[in-house]
Amino acid sequence: MECALATTTIHYAIGTKMQLLYFILVAYGLTQLLCFSKILDRIRPKHYFFSCPMCIGFWIGVFLWGVSPLTELFTFGHNPMDAFLLGCLSSGTSYALNMIICDDGIQIGKGERHDEVDASTSKTMLQG
Repeated sequence: MECALATTTIHYAIGTKMQLLYFILVAYGLTQLLCFSKILDRIRPKHYFFSCPMCIGFWIGVFLWGVSPLTELFTFGHNPMDAFLLGCLSSGTSYALNMIICDDGIQIGKGERHDEVDASTSKTMLQG
């Protein structure tokens, strides 16, 4: 009996984590489509809000919370606090993923050259 309960608890925990991962990936994908896709350029309003992954990401999270009963990928409680928290989760993860992943690939460390040293300051640092 205890083994069955432990197994059920483990399956529930894994299932909950997978639902959260699905939610984050769907939110990121929808945010990317709405903010940056070429196909929507003609109909996307030219306001900053519509090119901001953090802004759009929040409302995508609220939208996904609202449609969660219609999908089997993720299910969440239906109260306003869940909507707000999922909006915040979607906003933050969409923004973070957008900053890390771009059309050129993963951006960790890009734009910074750690192997170059400014020669004018290196002499003074070494000489004391």
